[in-house]
Order: sequence, then C-alpha cells, then structure tokens
Amino acid sequence: MAATLATGCATTSQRQPTPRPDLLFAWASDEDRKDSDFLAVIDLRTNRVLTTMPVGQSGTMAHHTDYQMPRDGTLLANDFYGNRTWLFDLSNPLVPKVRWSFADVGPISFAHSFARLPNGNIVATLQRGDHADATPGGLAEFAIDGRLLRWASARPRSDEFVRPYSLATVPRLDRIVTTTADMGSNMPAMPNMPTMVSKPATKASPSRSVQIWRMSDLKLLQTVVLPAGPNGAEGSPNEPRRLADRRTVMVGTGNCGLYRVKDLEAAQASAELVYAIGQKSCAVPVVAGHYWVIAVGSLPGLVALDISDPSHPREASRLVLDADWMPHWLSLAPDGRRIVITGFKKMRSKILLATIDPADGKLALTGTIDFDRAAWPHGATGAAIPHGTVFARPR
Repeated sequence: MAATLATGCATTSQRQPTPRPDLLFAWASDEDRKDSDFLAVIDLRTNRVLTTMPVGQSGTMAHHTDYQMPRDGTLLANDFYGNRTWLFDLSNPLVPKVRWSFADVGPISFAHSFARLPNGNIVATLQRGDHADATPGGLAEFAIDGRLLRWASARPRSDEFVRPYSLATVPRLDRIVTTTADMGSNMPAMPNMPTMVSKPATKASPSRSVQIWRMSDLKLLQTVVLPAGPNGAEGSPNEPRRLADRRTVMVGTGNCGLYRVKDLEAAQASAELVYAIGQKSCAVPVVAGHYWVIAVGSLPGLVALDISDPSHPREASRLVLDADWMPHWLSLAPDGRRIVITGFKKMRSKILLATIDPADGKLALTGTIDFDRAAWPHGATGAAIPHGTVFARPR
C-alpha cells in the first residue's frame, strides 16, 4: 500500500493578521452530505473561523482526528465510512496543507483512531479485515512521510471476533492497548449516511476484550476479556487512556463502565471493573490531571471522576447539557482546563466549550461555536457537523 500524495492550500475569507497561539482545529462533514469534508481553523479569542481546508471527499462522515495536537505540527483526520485518512500539515495554521492520505492497508481497512510513537511514527487502528467486515482488522504503523512500515492482524487465538477501535501507547513498557468496539453497530443513525458499510456483515457477538501489543514490532501478545459488571452491561470497550504515571491504562466502555488494566508488562495482564456510571452511550474521555472526564450520551452531558486512586474512582461533578445534545467527542487543551465537546442529535452543528477546575473537578460550560452557517471560507456549502476537534499547541 502506498499513501496517496496530495497538495493544496486553504482559502480565506479575507487577509488575517498573525493570530496568537490560541487556535482550535475542527474536522467537519457537510450536514447534507453533498459537499466536501473540511478542516476548520478557529480563533478562540473571537470564536471566528479563520480558514478552511476541504479535502474533496463528501457523502460520508468526518470522524476521528488525533486526540491531542502532535508536537510536529501535523494532524491526522479520518473519514471512517469513506475509508480514507488524511495527514494535514499545520506548521502554518492559516495555510493548512494535505501531505498524504491512505485507505486500505494490505488486507485491513477502515482506519479509526491514531497515536504517535516516540520515534515520530504513526500507529493506527483499522476495524476491518475486508470491506465486507467478515474478518478482524488490525494495527498499522506509518512513517511521517506516509510510508507503510508494518501491519499486523488483530485476530485473537480465541474465536472472539474483534475490531480494533482505539488505542493507548505505553512507551515505558513497550506496550500498546487497543479496544474492540464496533463502529458498524455503535454509531447513531445519521441523515444520508451510506448503508453499504454502516452495518457489520458478521453476526458475531459484541466484543468485551482489550488487546495488548508489543509496541516495538506490533506483535499481538494477549487478548483480555473484561469481566462483567453488576448489570452485566459494562462491556463494549471503546476508549483507553494512559494516566499521568505513564504506566497505568484505564479503559472506558460504551455502556459506561471504567476498567483498570493490571500487570500490563507481565505475561498475563488482567482488567478490573473499577466504576460503573449507570448511564449509556459513554464515548470519548479526556484525562485532566487526576480526573477522568467522559462524554455521556444518555445524560446528556459530562461526568468527571476523581481517579487519584485508579482502583477506587469517585464522582467529582457533572455537567448536564441540553436534551437535544448527545455529546461524543472531547479534547483537552494544553492548559489542562479547557475542554471542547462535539456530538450528535439536533445540536450536532455546534461546538461546545467547557472548563474543568483542577482543584475540585467542577465542570462548567463556557461558550459555543456555531457550525450552522450558510458560507465558509471555502464556499457557500451550508451547515456542517464537527467531530474530531483539537486545541493547537501554544508556540
């Protein structure tokens, strides 16, 4: 597989002064699915869109980006149902460029989430072993110039059917932890969403596993089945995160359980359920100091858990949103206080801004950025749906 090289420049509505380093990058799809996905660059001093970069693909769904802005000034952005991922060069944020893109990686396809390795390479989860979704996906490692370095299948030794969803890297232990939620069955219905790839072909039961890989060569070491919770419904593992000690990994699930992975460096790791929120549709979390902040669709809102003791979390605060919201994506600013929120339902054409108090974990809503607009710097394409949204690093 060779990455597809691309070039291009953004369009701007008018000449802008050099901005202060307080920018937000938002990856969005056209609401009526007729026009291109695009990356928007937003000035957080004014909440104004400074520029946009369309990628020329439409009709599907702009989905995940890097969870945090990488130090090298690039940003990965994925159109999951379109089966394509782009690498943006944001070294000059007012003139974003596409360096390269990729789709299938050998026999695995449909990239979902990304992480950066200490050597500067990129590792990605890919959900499917084929376009029919009848075989497991895997992991792939790329050089920053787009060269595919290696890929590995996620097929476990057991009969469980797994689809790699998200990942957390643990360089100190030479480990990667991946989760196995299924995009085909977990995503909410969206207007005009293509149906040919939206449902899994297999009738396999939803996975309740996390997988542990050796980072240095992408060797699959172990598949760990998560124990059931008190209601037997804390499964569907979706988002792992490494904590501040750089060794501990916590795993959130779509059914709002929180697990701690134990003995990650050992031959036989395990997992323990440490908290159950008692809600549904938990999605992307952020780790803000010693708080685990999670988007909870059924609330709808955010819940902050104090994880000072990772085996005994306790709720610190909640932020309840309008009933027309279904929060899904969270990203944390480099200051450790500001949080960006995107989601689904009627309010999906907005970005919410919130804060967390590092002293007590209290959450507060602070602002809104409207994506329900007629025109953008790249043209009059109408309302858009932001998804992966990341704060720029200060310069």
